[in-house]
Amino acid sequence: MAFAQQTLSMAMAPPVGKTVWFGQLFTGTSAIVALALMLLVVGRNQTVQWSEIPRYMVDPVILDGVVLTLQLTVGAMVFGIAFGCIVAIMATSQNIVLKAMAVAFVWWFRGVPLIVQIFFWFNIALFIPEVGIGTWSISINDLVTPALAGFLALGLHEAANMSEIIRGGLTAVDRGQREAASSLGLRPLQTLRTVVLPQAIRLIVPPTGNQAIGMLKASAIVSVIGMQDLLTQAQNIYARNFLVIELLCVASLWYLIITTIASIGQRYLERHLAPKGRSSGAQGAAGRRG
Repeated sequence: MAFAQQTLSMAMAPPVGKTVWFGQLFTGTSAIVALALMLLVVGRNQTVQWSEIPRYMVDPVILDGVVLTLQLTVGAMVFGIAFGCIVAIMATSQNIVLKAMAVAFVWWFRGVPLIVQIFFWFNIALFIPEVGIGTWSISINDLVTPALAGFLALGLHEAANMSEIIRGGLTAVDRGQREAASSLGLRPLQTLRTVVLPQAIRLIVPPTGNQAIGMLKASAIVSVIGMQDLLTQAQNIYARNFLVIELLCVASLWYLIITTIASIGQRYLERHLAPKGRSSGAQGAAGRRG
């Protein structure tokens, strides 16, 4: 009797496939209609001069800002990865002093807001007016320019974040790998370079790519100290011609272009570093199941 009732209820229930298909059709259509309405409202707005956006996309001043933003991002990321690797090695060492220094570095530069760090380096002359040796000295204001202040703030902040990413990748490698390398006579640095890092790099690359994209967007914060990056150049232009929305759209489009290219490069790099047999093994297993 119970079996007959269960069979009858299953027969009366609507097909699951049709329900899912109808739900997907409804949500997809609703999203398209909402997007079309939004584009219509934006496009019919008479207060925005849309024709000015393509012209300013290739404006030499904007392009100079793009170049400076890329230079700042690449420089800070290279410094952050290199210094972060040193801090991560210190954090995973057996030396308690080095480990404490690494923990303190990460605690400070990850905990203090980035904009505070930028203002600190920009105003470092209030704390250390000048440096010198013997009779030779130089003013800190001449040494720490806005460009250097932005680089130091972004680079050290990124080094703290990257050190945690690298430390997580290093500790994820099985301890038996180190013990096996030690039994073969490899020194600790040789073990790190030839055994641990090649395995940890697959875990480090994906979040590093995300950090690079985040760094590109975070670099816009250097506009508060007058560094002539992409956003600052856009602000300088719309301060003269009052095309605020148009110039902000130009800056946003350039950020989107660069982050899209970086995301594609990250995807290809991850695919290149992925274990070679993973996809083929999965396909073989699927074929055996079929």
